[in-house]
Amino acid sequence: MNSEINNSSIHRTGEATGFLPARDNKGKPITVIATEAIQKTFDAKCIEQALNSRSAPGVTDLVLNPDAHCGYGAPVGCVMVSPTHIYPGPVGVDIKCSMSLLQLDLVGDAIVDKAIRRALINAIVERTPTGAGRGQRTAKKSRKVGVDLGKRIVLEGASKSVCEELGIPVNWADRCEDSFHVGHDGTGDALGNRFEWLTRHGHLSRFEDKMQQTGSYGGGNHFGEAEIVSVENNERAKETARVFGLKDGCVAFLSHCGSRGFGHNLAQGQFKTLQDKFRQWGLPFPGEDKELVYAPLGTMEANNYLDDMAMGANFATINHLLINALILEAFQEVIPGVKGDLVYFISHNIARKEIVDNQESWVHRKGATRAFPAGHFSLKDTPFAQTGHPILLPGNPKAGSVVMVADPGAEKSCFSVNHGAGRSKGRKAAIRELDQACVDSEFETCDILTNCRNYPKDEAPAAYKDFKEVLRSVEQAGLASTVATLKARFVIKDADESLRGAA
Repeated sequence: MNSEINNSSIHRTGEATGFLPARDNKGKPITVIATEAIQKTFDAKCIEQALNSRSAPGVTDLVLNPDAHCGYGAPVGCVMVSPTHIYPGPVGVDIKCSMSLLQLDLVGDAIVDKAIRRALINAIVERTPTGAGRGQRTAKKSRKVGVDLGKRIVLEGASKSVCEELGIPVNWADRCEDSFHVGHDGTGDALGNRFEWLTRHGHLSRFEDKMQQTGSYGGGNHFGEAEIVSVENNERAKETARVFGLKDGCVAFLSHCGSRGFGHNLAQGQFKTLQDKFRQWGLPFPGEDKELVYAPLGTMEANNYLDDMAMGANFATINHLLINALILEAFQEVIPGVKGDLVYFISHNIARKEIVDNQESWVHRKGATRAFPAGHFSLKDTPFAQTGHPILLPGNPKAGSVVMVADPGAEKSCFSVNHGAGRSKGRKAAIRELDQACVDSEFETCDILTNCRNYPKDEAPAAYKDFKEVLRSVEQAGLASTVATLKARFVIKDADESLRGAA
């Protein structure tokens, strides 16, 4: 990389917008969404990955969001568009890592008492195990998923029969960005054929073990968080919150996780296969980065990736919906009579077929969230046609999180926003530099309980960017507006010290 290329190479066009010229000025510049303060958080490696991704074959658009930081081939916090190629890197190893929000009819005062919150934490961890290698066997009140049901999960997603068998309310499928995914040719048969091929060739030898992770958070930055909802005091926010099903002053539960070990294995298998193909064919890796492998659409390699991504995405969908069903069950055990409904489930590690500049393209969102505003044709016949759909953005337990809704200006970012705050410190740096006592005392001061004896330093609020400034970038750029803020009351996190840092 040219040592002179860094965040100062970004040309500012507004308070929170700018562009970064593509290499040798070949093609459309990279769109940058960031205030000047956030722009300074983009390190040289992040900029290098953005330039590599923009220059990769078939890429027509690249957006750098305010949460952007170094990722797997492409930066985490970017949007990459191609009408001709599919890229595993700008989806990542956690296929369809997502956010979901469960709204309860429970007033916030009902969980002020620490004993109640501790009982809720205990009831939740009895149902939803945490930790990279943990599954249903470690949670006595979890749902058991065997091979046959597991196969239906990865092939059908949130079908009526799968939801009914797992005790997931069937209507929750209507509150999903995508409740199911089909194969490369638009059929479920393609997924069935791919599943049989993978099984026959020994690539799903630990399938039963991976299905045991259904309804679990995993490790790394995944979490569950009890929140108090505070709807913004303006008419648009109030009406939008009503459509979303948000209840001001009540408890909600925010979850972050993805496709667990199943999706990770599929993604790693695809990286290895495509990297081997590149070497066989003598193709150069874009930017000399082997994580930016690709496959031209229509090839067997592209078809296989799209099928694998769809199966991983179907698992992630059911994983989230089951977690929410288990969370509701846990609340009902501790506080009988509580009712709850899903607000939304939305992904931020996925490639979706969408229309960009009047052309059908694959929009790769790597740590980026779809943001369709009111009136967008894709929202026709959904509950959100007149408002735009919910956007769930986690900050950190101390700074809070938000529910947003897209504005017309989201078109400039390929109808996308950031997926959260974004890291300001790498995991090793956070573990090395942050003081455990200070991290834990922050939670005590804010009266936030956790299931951890010591909150993981690599996930501490100080390891992330200034969330208020990140949100200011989104709002000043005209991408989205805040509907409600979420204040954390307790957090479910990977409490297994032996698995620290797992993604």
